[in-house]
Amino acid sequence: MATIKAIAPAKVNLTLHVTGQRDDGYHLLDSLVVFAGVCDQLSATITPDLKISVHGPFSGGVPTDESNLMMRAAQVLRRVRGVIDGASLTLEKHLPHAAGIGSGSSDAAITLAMLAELWGVAPLEADHPAVAALGADVPVCLAAPNPMRMSGIGEELTPVPQLPACAIVLVRPKVAVPTAQVFAKMTNKNDAPMTPMPDGADYDAFVAWLREQRNDMQAAAQAIAPEISTVLAKLNSLPGVSVAGMSGSGATCFGLVKDMATARHVARIVQVSQMDWWVAPAEVLGTNQVF
Repeated sequence: MATIKAIAPAKVNLTLHVTGQRDDGYHLLDSLVVFAGVCDQLSATITPDLKISVHGPFSGGVPTDESNLMMRAAQVLRRVRGVIDGASLTLEKHLPHAAGIGSGSSDAAITLAMLAELWGVAPLEADHPAVAALGADVPVCLAAPNPMRMSGIGEELTPVPQLPACAIVLVRPKVAVPTAQVFAKMTNKNDAPMTPMPDGADYDAFVAWLREQRNDMQAAAQAIAPEISTVLAKLNSLPGVSVAGMSGSGATCFGLVKDMATARHVARIVQVSQMDWWVAPAEVLGTNQVF
């Protein structure tokens, strides 16, 4: 029986501006999202029922029942497309969850694409209401590996100018930062959106623009988890890192660098200094790079 395999890359918010809050409580965002070449590994095979098995270094705490976001995505596709088949899903978890890099959302988005192919039905578009209902990051993760500007409550996606070749170092301290707690601690939820992105920018121009942007959730996350400040200080102290920031609601931080050689070098320094941090050097996908 045919098995489909796929990878679900880490989502990184290089910027995250909170520009308002709707009457229903949802926050309005303006974010430059890129995807990094460090991934979960997924597979699916047709079976009569839906089931999932999870293994890998970050499998602990990932549910294997109907609350799993991959299972929810599968049920959504079955319902919308009228599918009667099931599937046996496998998730090899290499990305930390609840870490601000959208690993669960990326898994769900890739599940939607993978099962559409497996079941022979039309895939769900990113702007389909059922996709947005799965979570704010699921629509943008359907666009992977292409960088996107994400706005609204996550459902408005706009292609961005070609990004220059670059790489990234992801660092997550051993701490959890619940998104709801971060939003609750924020004092300003009506800030300015991103400034216009430069078109055709080289690496230095892109870095200069990025330094002018923000993650409006970062201060609140740092207050909840001071370890984030420690990570950012470490990244900012290293000469190969052009700009450092926090992704999503944390606690994963990033250091943007010029190339993979620099990323690997920076990652080694960080890992040696703090062995219990998760550290991953990776290419930034969807740029004009050739490594």
